[in-house]
Amino acid sequence: MSSTIHLTYYYMFYPNSRLEKKLLKKGFQLIAGLDEAGKGAWAGPIVAAAVILPAKIKIKGVKDSKLLRRPQRQRIFEEILSVAQAFGVGRVEAQEIDQIGISQANQLAMKLALEKLNLQPDYLLIDALNFNFKNLPISAIIDGDYKIRLIAAASIIAKVSRDQMMDDLDQNFPQYGFKQHKGYGTNQHFQMILKYGLSELHRKTWEPMKHFLNG
Repeated sequence: MSSTIHLTYYYMFYPNSRLEKKLLKKGFQLIAGLDEAGKGAWAGPIVAAAVILPAKIKIKGVKDSKLLRRPQRQRIFEEILSVAQAFGVGRVEAQEIDQIGISQANQLAMKLALEKLNLQPDYLLIDALNFNFKNLPISAIIDGDYKIRLIAAASIIAKVSRDQMMDDLDQNFPQYGFKQHKGYGTNQHFQMILKYGLSELHRKTWEPMKHFLNG
C-alpha cells in the first residue's frame, strides 16, 4: 500500500486530535471546530455547526458525517451534545443563498453558528474555508472533516441538524420528497420539480432550477 493510499484510508476512518493537542500546548484553551451541510443541495438552507469539546473526552465513531449511516450519526450527535462545552448551529435560507452566493452564505452560516456559542473560542479549526471572525486565529484545513476530530464532530452536528430541518420542511412541502433526498439533486427530486414546479425552498440561481425559470 502506497503512503498516499495509507494516509487517505487513515483520514477517512480515523479523524484525530493531534492538531488540537498542539494548540492546547501553545496555550489555546477553547478550540472550536466548524463544518457545514447542504452546500451542494438544490433546495433548503445551508447549515453550519461550531463545537467546542473537552480535549480528554473520547467519542467513539466520530468521523465525517458522510461516512456514517443515519442511526450512527444520530447516536453520535446526541453523545457530542451531551459532552460539548459549547455548540451552535447557523442556517442561511435559499433566498439569501441566491442573493449573496454559496461561498458568502457558507461563511455567514459559520459566523451565525459561532455567534450562538455560549463560550468565546480562542482558535478556529475550519473545513477548507478561510474567513475572519473577530480576528481569531484559524486553520482552514482541506478535507478537515476527514482529518480533524473537532471538524468531524461539527460535520455531524450540521448534518443531523439540517436533516431534521428538511424533515420538518417536508411537512409543508410533501410533494417534493424532501424527507427522502433532503433537497439534494436526485432523479426523484428532478421529477417532482417537473411535476410541481419550483418552491420557495429552491435555489433559483442554480441549475437545473434556473433552467426551469428561463425555459
